[in-house]
Amino acid sequence: MISGKFAITTHILTLLAKFPTEFMASDYIAGSLNIHPVLVRKEIANLKKHNLVESKEGKNGGVRLLTSADKVTLEDVFKITFDKASLGFSKNEPNPECPVGKKINHNLDDLYANLNQTISQQLQKVTLADFVEKF
Repeated sequence: MISGKFAITTHILTLLAKFPTEFMASDYIAGSLNIHPVLVRKEIANLKKHNLVESKEGKNGGVRLLTSADKVTLEDVFKITFDKASLGFSKNEPNPECPVGKKINHNLDDLYANLNQTISQQLQKVTLADFVEKF
């Protein structure tokens, strides 16, 4: 299902790319996003797992971008925040005797696969550096 993870992660990376030499505290990043620092730390952990950021502890600690912003596409961000985009399925199993019910989930799967391909094609055209230029 669609969630705000892509937007949160893109916000974090954009902020870090805007100030590439600075280590930013999660509290500062959370203030920019207007969300709880724990949610920021959760996304930072995911970014560390994918080798996009490094962190430093202590008074002047925080997190900064580990990779050049021109080497990170928004497709990369999408892939680390989602397995794939899905608008969901009904909670109930459709009636297999119904002409629509027996094919609806298969047809939705095809639709979602096409949506994911289109999303990937668009996002791979935009680097984090391109996105940062807008700010």
